[in-house]
Amino acid sequence: MTATLSTIMTFILYLAIVLLLSFGGFKATNNLSDYILGGRRLNSFVTALSAGASDMSGWLLMGLPGAVFLTGISGVWIAIGLILGAWLNWHFVAARLRLYTEKSGNAQTLPDFLANRFEDKTHLLRIVATIAILIFFTLYCSAGMVAGARLFESMFGLSYTIALWIGALITISYVFIGGFLAISWTDTLQASLIIAALIITPLAVIHTNGGITPSIHAIQLLHPTNTDFFSHLNAIGVISLLAWGLGYFGQPHILVRFMAAKSVHAIPAARRISMTWMILCLSGAVAVGFFGSAYYALHAGQAMIVNANPESVFMEIVKQLFNPWITGFLLAAILAVIMSSLSCQLLVCSSALTEDIYKTFIRKHASQKELVLCGRLTVLFVACIAIALASNPANQILKMVSYAWAGFGAAFGPVVILSLIWSRMTRGGALAGIITGTITVLLWKHYAWLQLYEIVPGFIFASLAIVVVSKLNQMPALSIRNLFDLVEHEIETASV
Repeated sequence: MTATLSTIMTFILYLAIVLLLSFGGFKATNNLSDYILGGRRLNSFVTALSAGASDMSGWLLMGLPGAVFLTGISGVWIAIGLILGAWLNWHFVAARLRLYTEKSGNAQTLPDFLANRFEDKTHLLRIVATIAILIFFTLYCSAGMVAGARLFESMFGLSYTIALWIGALITISYVFIGGFLAISWTDTLQASLIIAALIITPLAVIHTNGGITPSIHAIQLLHPTNTDFFSHLNAIGVISLLAWGLGYFGQPHILVRFMAAKSVHAIPAARRISMTWMILCLSGAVAVGFFGSAYYALHAGQAMIVNANPESVFMEIVKQLFNPWITGFLLAAILAVIMSSLSCQLLVCSSALTEDIYKTFIRKHASQKELVLCGRLTVLFVACIAIALASNPANQILKMVSYAWAGFGAAFGPVVILSLIWSRMTRGGALAGIITGTITVLLWKHYAWLQLYEIVPGFIFASLAIVVVSKLNQMPALSIRNLFDLVEHEIETASV
């Protein structure tokens, strides 16, 4: 079923607002810091919603509801793990990273922070970190491209290839024009749209089903195991789903939001806003998948598309339950969540290539105008690679996201945490952690040992590598330890 004129008009209105904000970001961008970090001037509200929206890629409205639709309420373990991980990330990492990146040479990117934190004059740490970012972000970006293609394919009856290019061009255009400020401003709008869609849609499904009890009864009749929290899961399965929470500590596109906050004093309020938003959104996504299975159990004649592709459950329910104007508004939420995460991912890749490669090794004295231009051109470069990876219509969004999520979580999670809380950590330890985490995820994913999510061994082995190598290395330089003590003192004083 393709979109009606009313739905198309709603979409056009949404895209016009996004484009308007991107031009506002363009006018406010004067240098590379503005383009990749917004000049470190985001308030609590924008920091919170921008972090949330950039985190929840297309899997929130497609991958997660699809997984719950297919396997039942046991998929909620992913949401529980994510909520725990996000809270710990806000509580232990956010303020320290915001302050530390400013104190250590005003670092603009994660590789920049690590190089400055450990006074790496060889730039090896910067290079290794940048390579890891490019490996996993191209995969992450391609998952966003797939989600966008599925949306336009479903709405307008387009071929997958044409839908892929349209979705990609829309996102690329406003990242290219507006940079970090445009992304952060639009994320605030898009986060509001996403949470509205994930409150309205499950309530409408439950109402159509006749209430919660009839919905659960319908599910039990058709899929008896789908109401069991441990259905299809053993202990390793539960651990693997909860372990998604470990990924938060190493996601560059989320960490950069902490770095861009106005000050450490903006973090507590941002944490409260972001966690409230996240809990409501994840609950809504799980509810769409769970109660959506009841809806299609009661309306089997409408279930052909969803049974063929469970990740389309949100889109199909919206199109079947709401009038065209509301449908356009709710489907725009899918585009919003795709654009929010994809745009930030493209910008982080661009930042790494511009700040950590071009400026460091190719043009050390490049002007700010040249660096911003380089940043825009590298957005196009990374996007083209992501489009190529997304060209296969058989790609599954949740699988692609889980792979990239594990890669970042293992490669950077232990490094970020220990660099912020352990003064004895060394440059060699950081290198060992990134390399060990990356290789473990790549190998574990390939061989699927024990059916355990690759982030678990990757996180453990990377942490061990950091500790062992740091202990074998000489004590960090006095200047490194003094800076660590200064940051700790200011964090304690700030009481965040």
